Amino acid sequence: MGTREAVTARDAVLPRTSAAVRGHVWRELLLGLTVFGLYGLVVMLPQQGRVGPARVHGEQVFRLERALHIDVEPALNGWLVGQPVWRALANYEYAITYIVSAFGLLAWLYVRHPERYRPARNTFVLLNLGGLACFVLYPVMPPRLMHGLGFHDTVRLDRTWGSWGSPVVEHADQLAAMPSLHMAWTLWVGVELARVSARRSVQGLNAAHIVLTGYVILATANHFLLDAVAAVPLVAAAVFVAGRTARAPAERVPAADAFFLAVESPRAPQHVGGVVLLDTSEAGPRRDDLVRVVTDSLDRLPRFKQRLADPARWRRPVWRDHTAIDWAWHVGERDVGAAGMDGLRALIAEIQRESLPRDRPLWRMVLVDGAQPDRTALVFLMHHVVADGVGVVAQAMRLMEPSPEQAGTTAVPPRRRLREAAATVIGFCQLAVDVAPRARLPASGTSERRFGTVRVPLETAREVARRHDARVSDVVLCMVAGALDRVVPWPPGGSPDGARRDVRVAVPLMMRSPESEAEGNHTTAVMVDLPVGRMPEAERLACIARRSRVLRTGTRALASWFVMRQVGRLMPAPLHARFARAVYGGRFLQGVVSNLPGPDRPMRLAGAPLTEVYPIIPLAPGAPLAVGALGVDGELCFGVSVDPALVDDAGLLTAAIAEVLDELRDGDAHA
Repeated sequence: MGTREAVTARDAVLPRTSAAVRGHVWRELLLGLTVFGLYGLVVMLPQQGRVGPARVHGEQVFRLERALHIDVEPALNGWLVGQPVWRALANYEYAITYIVSAFGLLAWLYVRHPERYRPARNTFVLLNLGGLACFVLYPVMPPRLMHGLGFHDTVRLDRTWGSWGSPVVEHADQLAAMPSLHMAWTLWVGVELARVSARRSVQGLNAAHIVLTGYVILATANHFLLDAVAAVPLVAAAVFVAGRTARAPAERVPAADAFFLAVESPRAPQHVGGVVLLDTSEAGPRRDDLVRVVTDSLDRLPRFKQRLADPARWRRPVWRDHTAIDWAWHVGERDVGAAGMDGLRALIAEIQRESLPRDRPLWRMVLVDGAQPDRTALVFLMHHVVADGVGVVAQAMRLMEPSPEQAGTTAVPPRRRLREAAATVIGFCQLAVDVAPRARLPASGTSERRFGTVRVPLETAREVARRHDARVSDVVLCMVAGALDRVVPWPPGGSPDGARRDVRVAVPLMMRSPESEAEGNHTTAVMVDLPVGRMPEAERLACIARRSRVLRTGTRALASWFVMRQVGRLMPAPLHARFARAVYGGRFLQGVVSNLPGPDRPMRLAGAPLTEVYPIIPLAPGAPLAVGALGVDGELCFGVSVDPALVDDAGLLTAAIAEVLDELRDGDAHA
C-alpha cells in the first residue's frame, strides 16, 4: 500500500537494509570477548596440577622428534640466541604479527567481503575452541621452559614486551604449546585469502609469513616442530566443521512486516496484489510461459523462493530458502467460461478468502481465461509480510517487459534529526487526541468478500483536482466517499436520513526511500474522516481536501512510522502481536483507501501487452472496505474489496465511484 503524494514524510526515513550477513559490530565484539573469557577460564585452572603432566608431555614430544630425526629446534635456537638483533626481532614477530594478520583479515572481510566474513569468523572461533580443548586435555610445556634440554629462553633474555611469559602477560597460559595457535592462525589466514581469491601478491606475502612464523616459533623455543604440525589438522577440522554446520544467514522478519502476520486471521487474510488483463488477440501466454518468466526472474525476486521458518513465541520468524517450489500450486490456470468479467471478479473474491499457506513461499498466480474476448487475466497475490502495495507493484514489474530501469543514485536530502524528532513528538500528540469513530460499518465477521473493478481516465481526475485546488488522492477519497453515500443506506442498515456522517479510512503513506528494496513494508497509515451524506460532490471534495492536509504535514506519518518500525522492533514478539491486533481493525478504522503509483508506459508480460491492472487490497480485521487505485498508462484503475454485510454487490459501488467523478467533471463544465 502507499500513495505517491507522501514524499515529504518519506524523505525523513532512512532506507531499510537487508539482512546483515556479517552481524553487528557489538555482537562480534561480544563473541570475541566470550572466546577470550573461555581462555581466561583455562588460565585460572590450578597450575600446580598441570605443570607435571605438561613437562611429561613435552618430553614425550621431544623424544618422538628425536626418534623421527626431526628435532631441529636446538640448532635453530642455538644460532638465534647468539644474534641479539635477530633475536629481538624474532621475539617481536612472535608476539605481534600473527595477531595483526588474523584480526586484520577479519576486519578486511567484514568491510570488503561481508558474504565471507561469517564463515571465516566461525572457522576462526572453532579452531580457537579446539585449541583450548587441547590445552586443557593435553597441556604441553614449551621447550624454553624445559630446563636441562639445552634450550635458551629468548623471551626472558630480551624481556620482549607483549610476548607470552613476558611481564606484560605474565599470567598467560604458558602450558599451551600443543597445538601452536600462532601457526594455526597464520594457516587460517592463508585458507581464507585463498577462499576469497585475494591477489597473488597478498597470498604470496602470507605464504612468506607462514614460513617465517614456523621458523620463529621453533628458533625462539616457544614450540616443538610437532606443535606446528598439529596446527594443520586443527585448521582442517575447523574448516570442515564450520562448512558442514554452516547455514545461510537468515533474515528475521522485521517488526513492520511481522505486523501483518499478527493481524492476519482466517477471517482476514492479508495478501495484497492485483489482477492484470493482457491483450491476447494475437498470442497469449500460457501457464508454461508464465512459469518460465518467473523461473528466469528468481534471482531478482528473493521472496519467491523463500518461506517463513523457525516460528517461536518470543521471536519473530525468519526467511529461509525453499527451492522445492510447487509450481502446480503457485502458478495455476482457471477458466470462467461465459461469466466474463463477473466471473473473474467472483473468482478474485474466492481467492481473497483463502489464506496463503506458510509452508511455502507466500505468493500465488492464477491465469484466467474467459474474462473478455481476446483477453487473459492474471491474478497475482503476495502476502503483506513480503511487501506493501508499492513493493508488490515493483516485483510484478520485474516480470514484465521492458524491465524497469535501474534506479540511479537519487540524491537524498540531508536528515534534520532535531526537526524530525520535534515533528514526531507533535505527531504523537496529534495521535493521542484522535478519538475512535463513533460508529462502525457493518461487517459479517467471516472471510466472505465481494470484488469490483472500474477504470476512469487519469487525466480527468487530474483536471478535477486542478480545478478544485486539490490532489488526485483527494479526488480518489471523494469518489469513495460519494460512492458510499450513493450505495450504503445511512445510517447503515436503516433508511437514509440525509445526515452527514464520517467514515474513517486509513490512507497508507509511502515512507520508501530511493535506496529501499522492493521487499518489506515501507508504508505507514494516517486516518482521514470522509464526509458521507447528501451534499454536492464539489463540497465533499473541498471538505476532504481540508481534512487530508494531515497526510501532507508529515507529523502523524512520522509518529506512526516510528511506532511501526522502532517501537515495534523493541517490543517482545507476543506484545507486538497484541499491539498490532489492537490498533489495526474496526475499532479504529472503517476502511482502507490506497492510491498507488503504477507504470507510466506500455508494458508486456510474456509478449502480451497489458491493458488494465486493478489492485487487490486486503480488508483490515473488522473493517469492511478496502479500495486501491492504480495509475496505469493514462488510466486510473480501481480495485474494490468489500464485505458483503456492507455491500453485497461490489459492482454497485464501483459504478458509483465512476458517477462521482462524472459529477465532479460535469459540475466543472457547467460552472
